[in-house]
Amino acid sequence: MSDERTRASLAPPVAPGPLRAPPVLDEAHIGDIKGALGTISLDDVAPRGSWRGRLIALLAIMGPGLIVMVGDNDAGGVATYTQAGQNYGTSLLWVLLLLIPVLIVNQEMVVRLGAVTGVGHGRLILERFGRFWGAFSVIDLFVLNFLTIVTEFIGIDLALSYLGISKYLSVPIAAFVLLGITMTGSFRKWERLMFVFVAGNLLVMPLAIYAFAHPHRESIMHGLFVPGVAGGIDSTSVLLIIAMVGTTVAPWQLFFQQSNVIDKRITTRWINYERADTVIGSFIVVVGAALLIITTAFAFSESPLRGQFKDAHAAAVGLGHTLGHPAGVLFALVLLNASIIGAGAVTLATSYAFGDVFSLRHSLHRPPKEAKFFYGSFAVIVVAAAGIVLIPGAPLGLITVSVQALAGVLLPSASVFLLLLCNDRAVLGPWVNKTWLNALATLILGVLLMLSAILVVTTVFPHVNVTRLLLGLSFVLALGCVAFAGGAIRGSRRAAAAPAPGSIEAAERAYAEALANARAIRGQALLAAHEARAHADEIARAAYEQAVTDAHSDEVAIAGARAHYRRAATEAAADLAEAEAMANAAYARAQAAAKAERDTAVAIAKAEARNWTMPPLALLAKPEWSRGRILAMYTMRGYLVVAVVLLIVKAGRLASGG
Repeated sequence: MSDERTRASLAPPVAPGPLRAPPVLDEAHIGDIKGALGTISLDDVAPRGSWRGRLIALLAIMGPGLIVMVGDNDAGGVATYTQAGQNYGTSLLWVLLLLIPVLIVNQEMVVRLGAVTGVGHGRLILERFGRFWGAFSVIDLFVLNFLTIVTEFIGIDLALSYLGISKYLSVPIAAFVLLGITMTGSFRKWERLMFVFVAGNLLVMPLAIYAFAHPHRESIMHGLFVPGVAGGIDSTSVLLIIAMVGTTVAPWQLFFQQSNVIDKRITTRWINYERADTVIGSFIVVVGAALLIITTAFAFSESPLRGQFKDAHAAAVGLGHTLGHPAGVLFALVLLNASIIGAGAVTLATSYAFGDVFSLRHSLHRPPKEAKFFYGSFAVIVVAAAGIVLIPGAPLGLITVSVQALAGVLLPSASVFLLLLCNDRAVLGPWVNKTWLNALATLILGVLLMLSAILVVTTVFPHVNVTRLLLGLSFVLALGCVAFAGGAIRGSRRAAAAPAPGSIEAAERAYAEALANARAIRGQALLAAHEARAHADEIARAAYEQAVTDAHSDEVAIAGARAHYRRAATEAAADLAEAEAMANAAYARAQAAAKAERDTAVAIAKAEARNWTMPPLALLAKPEWSRGRILAMYTMRGYLVVAVVLLIVKAGRLASGG
């Protein structure tokens, strides 16, 4: 598709005020959106009124969400989902459904951070939480990502060894492929090449399912919608569920998508399209994972290999035995494709973070000669990770286990920073989280903390009763949710009492107050009118009674008094009706004026929100933390230090054979 056919049409801007670019750290992050499937000009502010126009814009913007999600089904993901299907059939499919909102909530928040701030995740943590947490976020990201990249090359080795290719040939070639994909100096070329691997990942898995496995619909539906574990819940199954969560929700995803949104030059003008990209990617990653589980579940259902998962290579061999050699080949290709996508995305997330934190050029729009550190760090990481896999006797199994454990430790801290940043009004302004989103995100964070604790404890103390540990931590989580709910209610009441000036909430509150004042004025006018009517009635009745008394049974005089009384009552009723009409008309005018003012204020607030971007970081005042938040952050720091030390000790013992 040519750029001319996909370039969005230009029209006069619909929002008041000039469009403002976020304070990016690399000027290459400002300009036209040049995606794999289309281009959108920097000065394009035209509304998309037709479905065709919206689809063209979505195609141009689509990429960061889709790539980060498909990249999440990497070598570790393929192995984990294969283990779930081979050992537990389709009984764990329900876990994947629960992961959809987790993925959408987490990644939508980084989409907002990227589009609004123009600054990467690591840099925001450094500036808003201090040097310790900034250094910690980058160092732990590097360590975890590097180990993850090693596992991706392990996956490449396992996949191609099934096809009879030595790792001394396959791993170097894969490394050169990754370097070639990334070092094009063109964001569009990189994204198009990544889309090729995305398409391959999506097409091979359904082919493997429907060509070989022939699954039964009833058992699939039962596994999706009825939570349970084949054979009952035990320590092994709980740890596998945790692994499914950990391999689907990883810290590198936060850093990658935020930076990739910035690098693609997506601003708040196009944020809803990137949200759609993220939602689409979330469903695709879950569908891909489900297809892997279903394939292996039915392939091994009648095989002695059921429940005997060893690794991805053994799974490919098993599929070849049970379904035929083509099935094994397809599975190996799925593993190879997933490993390459994962390695490319995880490595790029690390290079983005380095460039962002050290304020160096870090954009795929730049050729290597203009961003030497960015591309150089990418190359060093890829070559080093590939080199470790090629070392004879390297502890690859220990590395794989360490990645899972370390990811479990670091994910909650990454999620905590994400939630805090998305409630930092100095950073996101009108784009901060809504109350309902904070509640959902906090619940997700609580679950991740619980799973992290279980993973750390079971890694260090493998004989602990995981079921009891899960029940105990679930009780603690429930208490935490109750406490949070109480705090959220109090916080929402305080926020409702003092909405931010110029916000939609402030406009709605002003409208409500104007209506309340207008109703009060109408009520006072109606009350005065009714009191005047009652007073007039009293005067007319008194006059009538006096006239009857004075008439001394004179029928003519009495009839005249009665007629006068009726005229007075009629006039009083007419006066009341007129007063009511005037009061209602005044209320209607006040209501219309208040509504018009509200609509104008809301329109301005929305336009300002669309154009609002974070001021330069140097101009932002440091956030003030409450005692409770300080205590929570130091508690998290202590947990991380203790957990990492315990994991290092455990890894040392395993490496020494102890």
